[in-house]
Amino acid sequence: MESQFGNARSTLLALLALVCFSVPFVVGEPQVDNSGLVPLVISEELIPPPPGGYHYMMDGSLEGPNGIPADHTIITLNNTIPEANLIEGRIFDLPTGGLPSPMFGALDFDQQMLRFEEFGTLQNEVGLNPVPFPGTDEMNALTGGGFDVDGLPIPAPVLTAQDHPMGLQVEMFLDQPLTLETTRLSNDFVQNPWKNRIESYLQRPTTHLPVEGRPPGEGWAHQRWAEFPPQKVFQSMITGARTNFGFRGAMQDHAYSHGLSGDDCEFGPGGLYYNTYDDPDGLGLSAGSTNGLEVKFHPAMPAQTPDALWTFDGTFPPKLLKVRYGEPVLMRLWNGLPLDPGANRGFGLHTVSIHEHNGHNPAESDGYTNAFFFPGQHFDYRWPVILAGHDTINTNAADPRAGMPDGNGGIINIPGDWRETMSTHWFHDHMLDFTAQNVYKGIAAMMNYYSALDRGNEGLEDGVNLRFPSGTSLDWGNRDYDINLVIADKAWDQEGQLWFNPFNTDGFVGDKLLTNWQYKPFFNVAARKYRFRILNGSVSRYIKVALVDENGTRVPFHMIANDGNVMEHSVAFDGTLGTERGVMPVHAIAERYDIVVDFSQFAPGTKLYFVNLLEHTGGRKPEGQVPLEDVLSGAYQATELPTGYVGGDPCVGKFLEFRVQPHQGTDLSMNPEEFVVGGKKMIPLPRASAEEIANATRRHFEFGRGSGT
Repeated sequence: MESQFGNARSTLLALLALVCFSVPFVVGEPQVDNSGLVPLVISEELIPPPPGGYHYMMDGSLEGPNGIPADHTIITLNNTIPEANLIEGRIFDLPTGGLPSPMFGALDFDQQMLRFEEFGTLQNEVGLNPVPFPGTDEMNALTGGGFDVDGLPIPAPVLTAQDHPMGLQVEMFLDQPLTLETTRLSNDFVQNPWKNRIESYLQRPTTHLPVEGRPPGEGWAHQRWAEFPPQKVFQSMITGARTNFGFRGAMQDHAYSHGLSGDDCEFGPGGLYYNTYDDPDGLGLSAGSTNGLEVKFHPAMPAQTPDALWTFDGTFPPKLLKVRYGEPVLMRLWNGLPLDPGANRGFGLHTVSIHEHNGHNPAESDGYTNAFFFPGQHFDYRWPVILAGHDTINTNAADPRAGMPDGNGGIINIPGDWRETMSTHWFHDHMLDFTAQNVYKGIAAMMNYYSALDRGNEGLEDGVNLRFPSGTSLDWGNRDYDINLVIADKAWDQEGQLWFNPFNTDGFVGDKLLTNWQYKPFFNVAARKYRFRILNGSVSRYIKVALVDENGTRVPFHMIANDGNVMEHSVAFDGTLGTERGVMPVHAIAERYDIVVDFSQFAPGTKLYFVNLLEHTGGRKPEGQVPLEDVLSGAYQATELPTGYVGGDPCVGKFLEFRVQPHQGTDLSMNPEEFVVGGKKMIPLPRASAEEIANATRRHFEFGRGSGT
């Protein structure tokens, strides 16, 4: 389980990795690298290179009891559809090479949509009397299976190389302050807590298995650490699917309660989102808690097994990080995946590297594809959360538009260019050669940036805050009417477990379109304006989404941000200025659209729908937009046969239902119609002059599928 290199070529690659990806993230003094430019290793032992003469960069991820295998077939060994059994020759190759996903009796729009669950952040401090790491002898002794005949506790079962840690142990460990201090240099003094397990699995001794996966030395030190020390921290663990026991409930900013001003929080008792999920057993576990929530795409479907789906904490709902500009945050992410790289149900790799998509972050925390870390290790990602231009623009922090909410109704000014204020991000696995598989498998979360401009408090009117739909019970970061959505196509095998075709190289597309990991849910909305932060979390599928009411009438809306950037003007998708009424533009993978929808025009009881119009027949590219009227009338419809679909793409059609509920409060959010072209501006954009455009350098690129393109 070592990432290492066997000859001059591999050493050169390591040198390039350390040199090219360790430059300062803002202008400053040249960095001196005293690390010795050593290869990235998890252990000091070097395994002889294979017959080819060198190790691939990720070969260490594949090591097992017999060393590093000659090929990568161990990754696909346990796939439920062997390569020889894949289906070929279909017009609609959905899911790619596989059979239609069985529904187990699940019905459309009969389950409540999950809201994202906040990670929550803590002060940067180390706790006293830390709880041991999951899967260790110390933790097993604390969480045993009752008592023996002598009244002594029975330890929890010892993990095998194919196991994930127990869910109870994971929550006990994560539900505490940090157990090790945060440091500028990688912590290569403390040993990996699974050192004994790793040695037993590899059947060889090791001398140095550091607890932190960030490579050692100055080359991977946190840049400008004294200037941007982490003020807030949180930790999570990538591990297999398990039941949520609700430990993050106390970490939610809304606290499942009402604000000081009264009944103004939809997460409080009686609010639309107090009950977090459908509770078919009637146990009341979902009231102000995610306790008892299983990892299922629908209540009628099987729970996902730990080898099929990997994600943050190993639980649903999907996770959300809330940050403020000017407040650096550190994510300590633990790897709780199996030691055996083949314990993956045939896709996904157990080493991880996390990329914060679109963030202005230093290289050592940006998810470089080869800076992966192993089971039992953690990686400290320090994100400064600063504005672009920090060193060159507004350096005296005099502009109040460049600022962070102070928690008491005011703004703390910060340096940087306020026109570069970001809003909706996400972070995801970035592992070399396995990004698509690991993201598809669940290693992704969303991230909301809050600022003087985008405060997340619609009631605070100070001349800077844009007052996007959100709520008012918190000073910043209200999510009552600010909704994160991740839309992604998936497929599952005949046992109901998440499935991916790793043998395909043209792009994998599934046959079911999920919202927040759920098959065709409904979502209750108050009769007022909402903001939706929509991420296309697919790995190959593009989408194009329309909004219609229950009569099929197109419903216009406004776009206010794209790919994390608040726009100069809102864009009304009402059929004017080249827009298509009620239909978003094509939505590429990883892209985010922020839109505002006004539900106040609809009576309580009205139903509306998101409808996907973009057809795929395979993973290379979308085929084109299907007319909305054909989708709604049934003229375009995918027919399921035992071996696939004919007549259409099953992911074209309705996939999310909105149910309008009465609204007793007052909508204080901005009117996006006031910000269209010709009206107010949200963030003014600089305009290039005709002379600058005429003198600009022009480059021509041609992309193809052949060698060298």
